[in-house]
Amino acid sequence: MFKKYIPLTEEDYYLNEQGYKVFTEKYHLKRGYCCKSGCKHCPYGYDKKTDTFK
Repeated sequence: MFKKYIPLTEEDYYLNEQGYKVFTEKYHLKRGYCCKSGCKHCPYGYDKKTDTFK
């Protein structure tokens, strides 16, 4: 499956204390689907521990 490229803006992520990119809720909504990776700001309500959506 081909996924479209989404250019990043300053509102799409921030760097955490370890220097990793953390995607914001705005970015996830712009992307349009849940990747089921347990993202910190997942707007889709996915719970990686139970593999379910809330």
